[in-house]
Amino acid sequence: MQAADVGVQVMSVTIIDVARKAQVSPSTVSRVIADHPHISQETKDRVRAVMRELGYYPNAIARSLVNKTSNSLGVIRSRTNEQTFANPFFPDVIRGISSVANQHHLNLVLSTSSCPQQEEKECLDMLRQRQVDGVVLLASHRDDQLIPCLAKEQFPFVLIGRYDGPEQINWVNNDNVAAAREAVEFLLSRGYQEIACLAGDPKFIVSHDRVQGYIEVLKSHRLPVEKDLIEYSDFSLDGGFDATTRLLKKGRRFTGLFCVDDLLAVGAIQALQKEGFVIGRDIGVIGFNDTILGACIDPPLTTVHVPIYELGQAAAELLVNQISRSDAPPEQRNLPARLVVRDSC
Repeated sequence: MQAADVGVQVMSVTIIDVARKAQVSPSTVSRVIADHPHISQETKDRVRAVMRELGYYPNAIARSLVNKTSNSLGVIRSRTNEQTFANPFFPDVIRGISSVANQHHLNLVLSTSSCPQQEEKECLDMLRQRQVDGVVLLASHRDDQLIPCLAKEQFPFVLIGRYDGPEQINWVNNDNVAAAREAVEFLLSRGYQEIACLAGDPKFIVSHDRVQGYIEVLKSHRLPVEKDLIEYSDFSLDGGFDATTRLLKKGRRFTGLFCVDDLLAVGAIQALQKEGFVIGRDIGVIGFNDTILGACIDPPLTTVHVPIYELGQAAAELLVNQISRSDAPPEQRNLPARLVVRDSC
């Protein structure tokens, strides 16, 4: 027997093969793939049985052309790749988004832009080219230009955070001003009277809101709001370390330190310990978000617990609802935050 006699030639099954075997037209097979409501259940069952028998798997691109959907959700970051994945907030919120996407058999497409201008172009291109059916924005900037564009073109999108503009949009958030007030009040209640602030990046609304809570508490206690005790930086360990070093070099006394992000707080603790301060005794430090970093350092970090995973879930649920119901009115959800007391205060 020659080798050629035992060889098997595998031919790819086409939609025409399925149509011929099921005794329907190719267009009917396409409609079955799209689960068209005008095709009878009997025809759907027959065509699907033939597809299984022949081993036919619809091409995803072709299916998206039939459905006019991509079966994908976009996730638009707000920072560089390095900052995004170095901060435990973002992997956790993406996990929440993914959990809902998986339930609905949707893919996630992550933007890789490196600046707001590129982010805006990439996001709009993804939607206009139907690469995704809608997007989740992971943060909002002050003077945000992307959100008005999305609202004007009526693209489905959901913001994780707060928006300052006039447009009514879908968003999920926690009350950052109120949570910051609770954190700073806690520092005062523990006897830390001179409180400095690591304020993060001022271009983000979340930074503004958390600093606003800090300022409101000082004013309510008739304490001075001193600009010398507020330092801005990027959201990173190095940012927290460097900002704290700048505070110390000013020679200004402070016994408490409110940080608008856990990464900043951990960097601050490293800087303070390097200078010989005992955290919790000499200076009380409090963070924000309750990421895994805070529980692992020594001493463990007092922080504001933000339901990060649940924020991602809620955002994805709102987005799926908006995609499936284009007439759905904008919805806003505020999830509760709470203070987690550990040894750094």
